[in-house]
Amino acid sequence: MKLIGLTGGIASGKSTVSQVLRELGAHVLDADLIAREVVEPGTPALAEIAARFPGVLTPDGRLDRIRLGERVFAQPEDRAALNAIIHPRIGQAFLEKTAALQEAGVTEVVYDAALLIENGIHERMDAVLLAWVPREVQLERLMARDGLSRAQAEARLAAQLSLDEKRRFATWVVDNSGTREGTRAQVERIWASLHGPAGLV
Repeated sequence: MKLIGLTGGIASGKSTVSQVLRELGAHVLDADLIAREVVEPGTPALAEIAARFPGVLTPDGRLDRIRLGERVFAQPEDRAALNAIIHPRIGQAFLEKTAALQEAGVTEVVYDAALLIENGIHERMDAVLLAWVPREVQLERLMARDGLSRAQAEARLAAQLSLDEKRRFATWVVDNSGTREGTRAQVERIWASLHGPAGLV
């Protein structure tokens, strides 16, 4: 099985690239969805988070992501503590899911993960696809999307490697600063090259 990492940054259009890949027939595993699964009520990860960060559960016992986000984005040590709880469990869930897909005969999987490079996961991938936009475009989109001030948006970008730094690790770069049609055309070319005579698959 070939593993293709899809990454980007907040408001870089990674979800658009992921959706196009799905439309083209790719099997996409979404790290965000896996992250939600590993902190469902009753899971060990949620119990650890509640103990480490009191007050971050909703009345019905679910994770209050907004409240938790406010805490971990403001304090690097809190962010590191949260990552230490959830990332190993996300990794284990990813391995289990890819094993099941391989058993079903799937020959390639796209792993959609914002922190693919920060967490060193790119080293386990056969190739890396980066959704990229200029930093100013990224900031403007993030402020508009989430209703953030510029300072708040800057803080969230600072929690990840810059998109320009991530380019060094990318096999392919999709420039997402234009239209959706332009993005789709780029992704289609990459997908075709993956499955061509000299491709990975």
